[in-house]
Amino acid sequence: MSAGSFHVHGPHDHELEHAGAHDDAESGSASTAHRSMTSQIAVWTAVIATVGAIFAYMGGLTQANAGLYKNNAGMKKTEASNQWNYFQSKSTKQSLAEFARDMSPEERRREWQTKVSRYEQEKAEILLVAQKLEAEATDWDQKSEAAMHQHHRWAQATTALQVSIALAAMALLTRRKWLEWGMLAVAGIGLVVGGLAAMHI
Repeated sequence: MSAGSFHVHGPHDHELEHAGAHDDAESGSASTAHRSMTSQIAVWTAVIATVGAIFAYMGGLTQANAGLYKNNAGMKKTEASNQWNYFQSKSTKQSLAEFARDMSPEERRREWQTKVSRYEQEKAEILLVAQKLEAEATDWDQKSEAAMHQHHRWAQATTALQVSIALAAMALLTRRKWLEWGMLAVAGIGLVVGGLAAMHI
């Protein structure tokens, strides 16, 4: 450095120099072990955070699907209800036609019987449609419940991974090896629950 120049230290320069001096003061093996632990936890945290993001996405997706399935079930129930109302209307018309047939003179009874038979056939067709719609509504309800159960699994798995990341931060701050093991154990639980969610269990 020339006689007329000077050097200004930034705050980060001071911290780096302090950390270097502190590391030199520590024993070589302890410093290496700490750096190794820090690197391991950093890598594990990155992996856990990535998997957690995927689990959170899957949780949101299954929740949205559950809502769509429930909506579909509601629409099918409404359609089935409309069919049952239609069925009831035909039943009423059939009853009136039967009454008219029984009260009519002989020459008009065949005409009324034709109407009774037509209403009977229409009722049978409407009944099949209504039952089919009710079955579809039940199917959509079951799909919604299954998706909601899967959503809860994804949410549980995501929560476990978030707790694992919190333990990783504590392990870095305290340098406690048991916290690192705890982080891995809780992450393992989260992965198992996520696997159950993926298998629809």
